Amino acid sequence: VYVKTLKADLAVSEANNMKLEQSISDQRAVIEQVQADFKKQQEISKKLQETNLTLAKELADTEEKFNKVNASGKKRDVGALALKKAKIMEKVINKGTANANRCFEIATGSPLTEKEKNATKKSQINPECPSIANPNYVPYN
Repeated sequence: VYVKTLKADLAVSEANNMKLEQSISDQRAVIEQVQADFKKQQEISKKLQETNLTLAKELADTEEKFNKVNASGKKRDVGALALKKAKIMEKVINKGTANANRCFEIATGSPLTEKEKNATKKSQINPECPSIANPNYVPYN
């Protein structure tokens, strides 16, 4: 009877040991997946930070366009210009708004069009955010 009890206890212990080993294996797999996910999140975060820095620079460049100083030393008055040349300013502002909206779309994950990917000339690019909208464009000075 004693030997039978020991054999039964041993069988239970072996079964429990197999379950524990499987559990350890499962936990290791989960840990590896969590580490891989964390690394991927860090990569995405870094890319987003780089994109944000680029967009901040391009925003500053856009603001500089609107605040240019003319030859007489005065800042550009977009409002006065709009009153004098309403149709032209409307066209310029609408195009700039459309370009800026496309920049936001791209920054939030919208894929580039073939036209955007292939743009190499200044006349073909999105001037509001060429670094993210037109990867093949190299500015020339």
